[in-house]
Amino acid sequence: MYPSLWHGLCSALGRWRRRLRGMSLALQPLDQLEPAAGRPGWWQASGNDPKFACIAGGFPLKAGWYRLSIELEDIDGDWLEPMLYMDYGYGMHETWSLYLGFVRRGARRHVGVVLFPFAVQRLRFDPASAPCRFRVEGFGLRRIGRIGAAWRMLRAVAKSRVTQGSGHRELMLDAWRKLRGLGGRHAFASWLHEQYVAHGNIKAPTYERWLNLYDQSRVSSEMSPDSLVSILLPTFNTPEKWLRRCLDSVLAQTYPHWELCICDDASTLPQVREVLEHYAAHDSRIRIIWRESNGHISAASNSALAIAQGDWIALLDHDDELHPVALATVIGAWRRHPQWQFVYTDEDKINADGQRYDPYFKPDWNPDLLLGQNCVSHLGVYSRALVNAVGGFRQGLEGSQDWDLALRCSERLAPEQIGHVPVVLYHWRAIAGSTAQGVGEKCYAHEAGRRALQGHLERTGVAAEVLEIDGMMGAFRVRYPTPTSPPSISIIVPTRDRLDLLRRCVESILERTTYPRYEILVVDNQSVEPESLAYLSSFNDHPKVRVRKHDQPFNYSSINNDAVGGCRGELICLLNNDVEVITPDWLEELASQALRPRVGAVGAMLYYPDDTIQHAGVVTGVHGVAAHPYSGMPRGFPGQMARARLVQGMSAVTAACLMVRREVYLEAGGLDTDLQVAFNDIDFCLRLRQLGYTNIWTPFAELYHHESASRGHEDTTEKWTRFMGEVEFMKRRWGSQLEWDPAYNPNLTLSGEPFELAFPPREWCFLSSAPFIVKDVNGPEEIRQSQTSVA
Repeated sequence: MYPSLWHGLCSALGRWRRRLRGMSLALQPLDQLEPAAGRPGWWQASGNDPKFACIAGGFPLKAGWYRLSIELEDIDGDWLEPMLYMDYGYGMHETWSLYLGFVRRGARRHVGVVLFPFAVQRLRFDPASAPCRFRVEGFGLRRIGRIGAAWRMLRAVAKSRVTQGSGHRELMLDAWRKLRGLGGRHAFASWLHEQYVAHGNIKAPTYERWLNLYDQSRVSSEMSPDSLVSILLPTFNTPEKWLRRCLDSVLAQTYPHWELCICDDASTLPQVREVLEHYAAHDSRIRIIWRESNGHISAASNSALAIAQGDWIALLDHDDELHPVALATVIGAWRRHPQWQFVYTDEDKINADGQRYDPYFKPDWNPDLLLGQNCVSHLGVYSRALVNAVGGFRQGLEGSQDWDLALRCSERLAPEQIGHVPVVLYHWRAIAGSTAQGVGEKCYAHEAGRRALQGHLERTGVAAEVLEIDGMMGAFRVRYPTPTSPPSISIIVPTRDRLDLLRRCVESILERTTYPRYEILVVDNQSVEPESLAYLSSFNDHPKVRVRKHDQPFNYSSINNDAVGGCRGELICLLNNDVEVITPDWLEELASQALRPRVGAVGAMLYYPDDTIQHAGVVTGVHGVAAHPYSGMPRGFPGQMARARLVQGMSAVTAACLMVRREVYLEAGGLDTDLQVAFNDIDFCLRLRQLGYTNIWTPFAELYHHESASRGHEDTTEKWTRFMGEVEFMKRRWGSQLEWDPAYNPNLTLSGEPFELAFPPREWCFLSSAPFIVKDVNGPEEIRQSQTSVA
């Protein structure tokens, strides 16, 4: 009896110790992996999809919370993209995966909390998405309790929020509301894990999982029969497989009031006619016109337009697909917004296997972005009367004829007549030869796009030139001229001591700036260091630099407002003293944008000293008030669909480098002095937008920003109290407007890094009406019906 009891106690103690210690996972190569250089832990990935099986004696793993740790080192300098796949008894699938974040050169240890909602039968580790050498060691899992998981996640989220516009107090209030609200501790656990995923080391799931959760599945098709949509489909030698999928996607529309107007552009493949005639024979809504000679896509589109009878024209390429609810959703949106004459939706790509990927969640109507890329055509739906009024599709612009059509239609419309439906309703086929694979696949489309833009500028009376952007096909820069007699610019630089920063800032302006008419107005806010005072005195007789005293406690808004009152320039450039000029024509670029009619504030591209992005515009609502997209990404990083390299309208830009016309600054009332340090620039830009101005961000004025170097960080109780007061000020003044940034799609997160997917999206009226399933890992499964309505 005693030996048996002893063995039982030892066994229980061993299990307890193993739980504390966790388990080490051995990695067994499955595919596209070979040991590298004979060194322990070094591997060579030979392809784009290397895989390890995770081997341990503890499978299946119980459902619950785990602490994951792994050390990765990229050896070749390419980014690793490590993914962990879980098999819950249904095989490995993208839906159940964890993305561990990019790893560049150098070791990185991932330590994070993961939730397995079901028992894990197998684990697979995919370290990279391209051939490379890397080192991986120390892969381990340790099961932890709910309290331990909650504590680790709360601590990580609180640490992340400190520098992102909200803090511990707000986090605890949110947590308390979740605990007190519907769902109790289970809802709290789900909420906290979502916050942790958004802020922490373990990244959000993939687009495929997002689709499984939130993709549109059903929209009411109870529309009056008079809302006929004519789908224009030009075809030419389309591979039968893709043509059938395209046609099937039209037949699958839940909205029945459509006609498919096909123009075959003299295809030489006999199966094209056979397929089209077969489909037309089975559905009277399909109408076909046959061209005797090939005229290319513009001529074919015009032929299809000539037989269209609908109120609306929808454009569809011959190898692409429509989402089943595409027409129903667009017509439903038009019913709610009858003033719309031109509607565009979000889109993604679809490969040869039918897998959807690379979504483009677009901003609302953004004419400046449209001058950089064709951001509206898929899916584009137009009033037929409007398309006829502009003359249909222009021949000679094949490959960008849809971009040209959007530009010409927009010239006849007010902004409120152009609508955006933030739902992915179009799937762009990405196969060899398609521009979805890259505009380089069809170089003629790039040149046609340039000519379409130049024609638009000429028709609208804008004397600007269209320039190519190095290394980017299908994207352009419109450079606006400055007047022959350029307006004067006052560069306002507040400062207090920190001579090292001020000298670098001023000298970089004087030595590198090519703009002829500017003054630097240095505002001295109570400098006391002798060397700083001596440097300021050296400008007494300087032709370009003046010093103005501001002998009051620091208030960034008050300092700049006072300086504007004493400056001479027609244009105002607010500039931090920790900024350094990079591009000599930075003032030309900012001024050329600021002088345009109805343009408010103009912001620049700012980099940290290590050549990573600090400012590429501001997105409001993220982390409570606002955040900078692409922060920390390397110089040249394209951003979402190349937006980090294109001029565009933004809700706000930072005052670290901000240009605005003097009369516009005064019209808006300047910076609000109640915002002494933070968010005064965001508030100013939002007030400009309220007045009808567009705020512009340009990547073509580049500067370094040694952020907050002179004032320091919010590292005292007094500073933190002031900062949180400014957060509350912004929320009181702007409320929910912060969360609806027209330059930021509602399918993108407000709690993670800008431009990551939102879980869930905020545009609920467009979401699926399927039930949302909530799994409780600590008890029985609970299914809640979240019946989301479609307005």
